[in-house]
Amino acid sequence: MTDSLTESGTIVLLATTPAARLGCREGTLTDRLADQLATLPAREVQVLTSAGGLAADLRMVAKLARVASGPVALLPGDLVAHTEALAVLLEHPARDTRALVDGEAAAGPTRPPLRVEGGRITAAGSSFHTVPEANAAFAGGLQAGEADLGVLAEVAEELAELAESGRLGPVTPVETVDLLLVGLVRSGVPVRTAALGPLHCVRPTGQASADAAIERLAEVDEDQVRLDGAVKSDDGFFTSYLVSPLTRHLIRPAHALKLTPNAVTGVSVAVAVLAAVWFSEGGRVALVAGALLFYLSFALDCLDGQLARYTRGYTPLGAWADGMADRFKEYAVYVGLAYGYMATHAYGGGNPDGIWFLAVAAMMLQAVRHSLQFAYAGSVWDAGQTGALPARPSRSLLEPSDAGRRRPRQGLLRIAQRVRHGSAVHWLRRMVVLPIGERTALIAVTAAVSDARVTFVALLGWGAVAAAYQLVGRMMRSAE
Repeated sequence: MTDSLTESGTIVLLATTPAARLGCREGTLTDRLADQLATLPAREVQVLTSAGGLAADLRMVAKLARVASGPVALLPGDLVAHTEALAVLLEHPARDTRALVDGEAAAGPTRPPLRVEGGRITAAGSSFHTVPEANAAFAGGLQAGEADLGVLAEVAEELAELAESGRLGPVTPVETVDLLLVGLVRSGVPVRTAALGPLHCVRPTGQASADAAIERLAEVDEDQVRLDGAVKSDDGFFTSYLVSPLTRHLIRPAHALKLTPNAVTGVSVAVAVLAAVWFSEGGRVALVAGALLFYLSFALDCLDGQLARYTRGYTPLGAWADGMADRFKEYAVYVGLAYGYMATHAYGGGNPDGIWFLAVAAMMLQAVRHSLQFAYAGSVWDAGQTGALPARPSRSLLEPSDAGRRRPRQGLLRIAQRVRHGSAVHWLRRMVVLPIGERTALIAVTAAVSDARVTFVALLGWGAVAAAYQLVGRMMRSAE
């Protein structure tokens, strides 16, 4: 083992179980897993082959965690998985603490039970720890973000002491990663889920099951799963049904042309500026042309995010630039619409029907709505940093059951959040907040069939309802 580990992160292969040495075309299952990892962005790979037992493995993990300067991923050497499943865990840009989760398969000897709520693991099990109301299973892969490495080291050392004293029962090195996940969750570390979806990730117990698991991998088209994952499943109605079904067919061609997400964002901005220019002419043909160009600009805006997710080329800077571009495009179109209305209405001087007042009011309302959203997100983060939010109590690793967990309150907000995805109520909730897709449709349709004044009045009316809905929702969320 090296004295220091790279800032890009480290992957630890725990090849300490008999199954890790099962044969396959690449040699052993551990060899196969190492070959897969070599195809992913470079990280230092540490193969742990110690035969000192569970306690020795845990102490080695603790030592690695204490010297690492980037996220540390822990993978059993007997893991048989799609390469895309490994990428879901290892290539997320947040580089935070997360675990591979199968929401479809039932728990078993090598798939401990989990309880997942809101994309986070709230309870994790092992042969010693039970999980009432489990709704998912742990698929074997765990990553600890750099901020949580100290907790990982402490948990590993505590578990090593418990294992040596026999207080965890007859646990074996097969459960090393399972126990570490239990420890992180019970220590209050927020562990996010890396969902497998249709991908496979299993830990065979014998040669026959290993051969079957490897053969089963061919049943899934990994690139198609990657493509499907690039299209967001929680977008608004307009985006989900009238934009994404078209742009998903452009993802692979854009990737083949080596277009970057930022390049697509730039083209989207240019097309929006052209839409604003057409809107500024004010005639009916120009308004229709501007509406079509604005729709195209939004489609390209969706494509840049989809391309970023497909290539895993998203960065905080890119996300910020995309958000700023959205605001610029929308406000440029407001100016174009107002100027076009003024150009086609001779009365009223330079402000017929108060069109510029309406345009400025629409801009201000959008600014207020975004302030509500980002100020709330920032306040939640600040509260978490200063301890103003109630922390999850740390639970003993010797507590075998999670039965005493307090059930969450079933307030109106939680009930609303459990509305079935795809139902009419679900889409109504998504539309009422006037997301960017619905705003694009509102602007394009009203401008094409009517005029800028109708567009601004519609934006102000719907926007006011959306702002009130957001404000009430933030207040309810804060009160829970």
